[in-house]
Amino acid sequence: MADPRFFTREGPFRLKGLANVIGAKLGVGSDPRLELFDVGPLDVADAGTLSFLDNPKYIPAFQASTAAACVVAEKFAGRAPEGMALLVSEEPYKAYARAAALFYPTPAPEPGISHVANVAESAILGAGCRVEAGAVIGENVVLGGGCHIGPNAVIGDAVTIGDATAIGTNATLSHCDVGARVLLHPGVRIGQRGFGFAIDPRGHVKVPQLGRVIVGDDVEIGANSTIDRGSGPDTVIGDGTMIDNLVQIGHNVQIGKGCIIIAQAGIAGSTVLEDFAVIAAQSGVSGHLCIGRGAQIGARSGIMRDVESGARILGSPGVPARQFFRQLVALEKLTKKEGA
Repeated sequence: MADPRFFTREGPFRLKGLANVIGAKLGVGSDPRLELFDVGPLDVADAGTLSFLDNPKYIPAFQASTAAACVVAEKFAGRAPEGMALLVSEEPYKAYARAAALFYPTPAPEPGISHVANVAESAILGAGCRVEAGAVIGENVVLGGGCHIGPNAVIGDAVTIGDATAIGTNATLSHCDVGARVLLHPGVRIGQRGFGFAIDPRGHVKVPQLGRVIVGDDVEIGANSTIDRGSGPDTVIGDGTMIDNLVQIGHNVQIGKGCIIIAQAGIAGSTVLEDFAVIAAQSGVSGHLCIGRGAQIGARSGIMRDVESGARILGSPGVPARQFFRQLVALEKLTKKEGA
């Protein structure tokens, strides 16, 4: 399934062992000794391959699949084709993700420092780090064990990075402390000065940006995303937060645990995202707001005021989802009347 030039596969694994690892139970009649050699989507999976069903839209593909086994919710188990082994889970997608990670684990970096990397003598590198060609590591930098610094990445003076963190090609970090098991994709920019100045018709006056960026553990930041350092307070990215490509986060923003911020979204300075908030693609959030815990902001929304915990917001300016759809219906009725 996966191209062996780019991905190294482990296995095989027996069905019972996989069930134990991913927290699933064996379906009725499924052979616990069945050996699985790979993972793949329903429409191309074959004998020896594990697939999954999460979205009912794909039930026809599930029923026609020749996969040897499938991770599936209990409510869909009865629709499996004859002979398919099942791993039954309340969260099939998450269970499949764990199985796929077992077949294709992220390889640990091969320790070593390229002879064309530039590492300051005062930098401290933990055991097992890899520093690729062209990378620059500044004075008094501290890297935890097992870090991977990609080609041409620049780690500014005094930056600290936790264990097993990977910094992608051409990324730049300054004025920041980064946690453990963080993944920064190519071109990420962290810690540049925030967009802060006093407006003056005689010439704008820049406000010194004297804070840092604090990135928690298990964070992922997508390619070419930018996170400005704080102006005095720090900019904070909470543990487990996932940030997509091309996201802009302004100075002093405080992002809680487990938030999700999707491509081309922008969050203006001093805004707070509480734990598990979701900001969908191309949304814009004004500064000095609070987006409550678990709130969901739909794609291309414009947020200009605080959002309550658990709210679902759509549109620009953003309104509760039900109100947004009522407005659409009302607008459609108006346009039909005018065209009559």
